[in-house]
Amino acid sequence: MTRADLTEKLLDIKREKGWTWKYICEQIGGMSPILVTGAILGQHKLTKPQAAAAAKLFGLTKSEQTLINEVPMRGAATPMPPTDPLIYRLYELVLVNGPALKVLIEEEFGDGIMSAIDFDMDITRKADPKGDRVQLGMTGKFLPFKYYGATGDSLAYGLKEE
Repeated sequence: MTRADLTEKLLDIKREKGWTWKYICEQIGGMSPILVTGAILGQHKLTKPQAAAAAKLFGLTKSEQTLINEVPMRGAATPMPPTDPLIYRLYELVLVNGPALKVLIEEEFGDGIMSAIDFDMDITRKADPKGDRVQLGMTGKFLPFKYYGATGDSLAYGLKEE
């Protein structure tokens, strides 16, 4: 069985049982609902205890339980540019605002990146009389660029210079 096959099996069970993502995430627990949902969709791995909880919930075989605990090939299922309208709008958001976010982050922190590994994300619904709003929150550790070969008093990392 491939990871894509397992994802389809899990989605079939979800549909058959009428489960919500909220229910599934509560049953598996231990991490952000975004991460648990992403794991069911094949983009993250579950820890061994979470994989055991998922196996019990979905009635998985030992092999399937082991597979959901393996590190997946992330991002492989989404074409570039994305074709799903919602995912495309997130992609567009980064394309349009990415350059401004980049220079503002560099001005504040220095030469580096925001980690998507040491990272937290949440989603909340905000009531608004003109239509409810989707609020995405993202925090990632700043990782300064390493200036390899730096010697003496040369700056070794791209931390903000005062």
